[in-house]
Amino acid sequence: MKVELHPAAEHDLSEAAAFYAREGSPALAARFVAELERIATLHLANPGLGTPRARGRLSFPITAFPYTVIYRERPTGIPVLVVKHDRRRPGYGGSRR
Repeated sequence: MKVELHPAAEHDLSEAAAFYAREGSPALAARFVAELERIATLHLANPGLGTPRARGRLSFPITAFPYTVIYRERPTGIPVLVVKHDRRRPGYGGSRR
């Protein structure tokens, strides 16, 4: 099994990392990306981890950052659909499959 980012989730991640690099520091941006990688590893080792959401999705908060990862579990891997800010645009990424 492996974790795969939806192309739009890759964009979400890039935007967030660029924000943290610009407004904080490159080290802060790297910490954000490292936290997402930690979550991916955690989910590979513990399938089913996360809070159930609509349409068979699961969510998991990114520790120390106001972001949530929304994903599905498949027999072949874990597709990450959305990396969303918790306080902006409710319903963001809801149509991604």
